[in-house]
Amino acid sequence: MIPGLSVFWVVLFVLLLAVLLDRWLFKPIVRIVDERAARVKSARDLAETAAARAREASAEFEARTRAAQAEIYREMDEKRRIALEERSALLAETRADVERSIADASARLAGEVDEAEVRLKVEADRLAGEVVERVLGRKAS
Repeated sequence: MIPGLSVFWVVLFVLLLAVLLDRWLFKPIVRIVDERAARVKSARDLAETAAARAREASAEFEARTRAAQAEIYREMDEKRRIALEERSALLAETRADVERSIADASARLAGEVDEAEVRLKVEADRLAGEVVERVLGRKAS
């Protein structure tokens, strides 16, 4: 059986339709999909680059922050050391002043004790003389 002329025309129209659909529908769609995929890849690459830059900037910021904190702590330690040295010097000076004051007071007190002893001896001698006069009724020689 030989196919009829209508089958030949159907096959011809199907082939023509396939060529026309490929050229005017499928190729533009494939081209648009490829362009969109390229744009998505470009955007993804751009986003990855921006993320990498952000990570680098964040790491640099953290490093600078750590360095600044270390510098601040070093300065604080230095100021604390200086303050402790000044405190020690002030304490030593105050201690020396107190010791000098104590020594001066002790010397004054020793002088006053000596004076008091002399006065007490004189007063004791005077009182003894008075007691002897009253008891004996005359002056003791």
